[in-house]
Amino acid sequence: PVRCSMASRILVLGVLALAPALGLRASTPAAFAGPALPSLRAAPGGRGALRPVGGLRMVAAPLPKNGVANKVALVALGCPKNTVDAEVMLGDLQSKGFSIVRQPRDADVVIVNTCAFIEDAKKESIEAILDAVQLKDTNAKGVVVTGCMAQRYAEELSLELPEVDAVVGFEKYGDIGPRIEEIITRSGYEMPKVEVGRTDVPFRPEWERFRITQQHHSYLRVAEGCDHKCTFCAIPSWRGRFRSKSFDAIMFEAKQLVESGVTELNLIAEDTNQWGQDFGKEDPRRLADLLYKIAEIEKVKRIRLLYCYPSYFSDELIQAIAEIDKVCKYVDIPLQHIADPVLKRMQRPPRGHTEELLRKIKERVPDLVLRTTFITGFPGETVEDHKALVAFVKKWGFQRAGVFAYSEEEGTPAALMEDQVSAERKERQRDELTGLIQEAQTGFAEAQVGKTIEVLIDGPGEGGFGSIGRTRFDAPDIDCCVHLPQSFPSGTYVDAQIVDTYEFDLVGDASEFLEAQAGDILKKAMS
Repeated sequence: PVRCSMASRILVLGVLALAPALGLRASTPAAFAGPALPSLRAAPGGRGALRPVGGLRMVAAPLPKNGVANKVALVALGCPKNTVDAEVMLGDLQSKGFSIVRQPRDADVVIVNTCAFIEDAKKESIEAILDAVQLKDTNAKGVVVTGCMAQRYAEELSLELPEVDAVVGFEKYGDIGPRIEEIITRSGYEMPKVEVGRTDVPFRPEWERFRITQQHHSYLRVAEGCDHKCTFCAIPSWRGRFRSKSFDAIMFEAKQLVESGVTELNLIAEDTNQWGQDFGKEDPRRLADLLYKIAEIEKVKRIRLLYCYPSYFSDELIQAIAEIDKVCKYVDIPLQHIADPVLKRMQRPPRGHTEELLRKIKERVPDLVLRTTFITGFPGETVEDHKALVAFVKKWGFQRAGVFAYSEEEGTPAALMEDQVSAERKERQRDELTGLIQEAQTGFAEAQVGKTIEVLIDGPGEGGFGSIGRTRFDAPDIDCCVHLPQSFPSGTYVDAQIVDTYEFDLVGDASEFLEAQAGDILKKAMS
């Protein structure tokens, strides 16, 4: 059957949801504070796809020594940790007098903040670098490569892509301003400058940011690095050993972000729930304690936990998730697999530990939504191993999940293992698991119909009509959303009745919320 577009379906709901007695309109574009600009991302698999950085908040800054505000654009790729790096880097540059522009084509220098997680991410990063280099034929004077590819492949990038002007690693982010000024003012060709430094980089202040996410939500990094020895993962080789950010630094950063308009804080790290484990006996505070303190910040409405390792769920942490209203009943726990032979080769926690953890969490937080990731086709995985994973997914019905075909990463033990699985089988198994998870997502969405749910508005809907937002069980950028016929400013929290589904998304109606709002306004006006 032919499905109506989301805009058409929302239009119908909007007409039905009108409240003529109050003079309300289903869609009032003028009510928008302004849509958040799209993230600056290179579209996967496509060239010429540089897009503008979004959610920008301009502040005054001094001019550079030459008296001209040199223009910088940033192409943001990769995970939320890369996003935080990018925001802090841009904040530094703006404080030094650089003008941050939306479009790479308008910039004097383009920074490409790369990702090196899996093969597809590397390809996307290379394509973004090449696209940026092409801009040197028109307006751009230079291209700087940062991020995980710069940290991991600095020498290779400088040799293979001599058109790049600088390759800068994590430790040298604070010095990127002088490098950009050199690029803009120099004459003649030079080979790329490579400045990488250590992997175990001390924390820099991360509250002075130039935001590229929407203004009402932000990522709050609580730790960096990883001490685990997962045989498929190379991240510790460039992100360094695990180290927790100090309690005071996190709290100060959280308060600064909230004062800038953030109401939803998404806690991130390589292993978020390991926070504080490296403090020792002299400081017993752990993630549960941090959650209670962040929840005391009055303007914070949502706290979400992303990237939690299965090994660090203390009873205190589970209790904090259960009883703190501001903590979303949503936890991201990448499990990767469930068959013990595969987990052993991956050097991940065994099946028994995982199942006991999930049982305990679901028992104490009955409405918890679980997000996870799985890897199919790991070296040595048998048909029986895959069947065990399929049965596990069916049993637990994960409402949010991602499935990846195993990607061979150079420098990892798994890349040298025997019994590598064929690409065809990896992809077939990935598609099977993805189908199961989509069934669970569809069932979960349908179960929400008839409920009234809090929705955080992220911006205008399809075609600028209505609004699009997220529930408490949807993380930004990676999960599902709610479509509403009414228009609300970004960052508004509304109670919406769920009336339908659209694939895995929800379709809601907030007319009762608008009526109540209008009634409150009338009461205040008449009092």
